[in-house]
Amino acid sequence: MADEKNAGSPVEHEPSLLEKIGEKIHGGDRHSSSSSSSDSDDEKSEKKAESVKTKVFRIFGREKPVHHVLGGGKSADVFLWRNKKVSGGVIGGATVVWVLFELLQYHLLTLVAHILIATLAILFLWSNAHTFIHKTPPRIPEVRLPEEPFLQVASELRVVINCAFALLHSIASGKDLKKFLAVIAGLWVLSVVGKWCNFLTLFYISFVLLHTVPFIYEKYEDKIDPLAEKVTIEFKKQYAVFDAKVLSKIPRGLKNKRA
Repeated sequence: MADEKNAGSPVEHEPSLLEKIGEKIHGGDRHSSSSSSSDSDDEKSEKKAESVKTKVFRIFGREKPVHHVLGGGKSADVFLWRNKKVSGGVIGGATVVWVLFELLQYHLLTLVAHILIATLAILFLWSNAHTFIHKTPPRIPEVRLPEEPFLQVASELRVVINCAFALLHSIASGKDLKKFLAVIAGLWVLSVVGKWCNFLTLFYISFVLLHTVPFIYEKYEDKIDPLAEKVTIEFKKQYAVFDAKVLSKIPRGLKNKRA
């Protein structure tokens, strides 16, 4: 009777080894699909973040880092104070030159002559008196300037001068009224600044600004760019008003020449 009851009752089915392997495979597929979907979501969010970053306003439409805009070489390192000793030495040297020529009223020819006199006198006396003072004579190196840097500077200067001539030709031909007004305003500001200081002081101020403004901008660009965006929007509004009240009233003949 017991055997009949056992035969009649349903026997629990134990999963075989193949079934267990199949469950593990399916479970792994589910896990991989979920992980791949999460990865794709992360990639989408990263792309959205990148697109938001690219929409951030930058001064002059800049898309590259400040270091790359300045050339990306040793000169950019000096402008951005990557090496504080070198940058400080450059600013210090320029300040000494400005003090000598502007405040002390030293002349360039007199300064060069005095430096050469002192240097040659020291080297000459040292070379002849080394036997008496029991020191080795000075090793005076032979200085020979390479040709390539001068050719590169001349080539770059030629490109800049040609661009300036092309700009002046474009403005003088009357094709672009906006550019003409911008250049006239810039020259007028330059003439006003020229009344306040001479060329050397203006060059020194520009030199110091060139070594300070990029450094400050790179450090605080996230705060400066929004302010620059507001200024740009306000300037465009004011220019639109000026265009509507003044430029739009220019006779059509001048407009056609401008076009």
